[in-house]
Amino acid sequence: MSDTIVNDTPVISITEAAADEVRSMMSNQPENEGKPLRVYIEKGGCSGMQYGLLFDEIREGDTPLKIHDVDLVIDAISADYLKGSVIDFSDSLNQGGFKLTNPNAKHSCGCGKSFEV
Repeated sequence: MSDTIVNDTPVISITEAAADEVRSMMSNQPENEGKPLRVYIEKGGCSGMQYGLLFDEIREGDTPLKIHDVDLVIDAISADYLKGSVIDFSDSLNQGGFKLTNPNAKHSCGCGKSFEV
């Protein structure tokens, strides 16, 4: 699923469902056309760190990825925390939206948007 490997583990992978949703978002938001989806972590959330997704420009030091015809970028610090993670998407009424499954997280909060390492 991923073209970039760090120490024999993919930095991140994305399911076809998540890739479909990203492509749909891009077609519905022309201002994001041509911008990669940035996957990042930052301090915050109820568990200490939280995930973020946004359409952004490529910056120096970013790792570019192309998975299921979706362009992604990850900065070096986030890549260390996200190594081996999977981005999925569900449109279910309960807990719908993007979900990151992170094998490095020792604890995740109930909302699924923050974690602790």
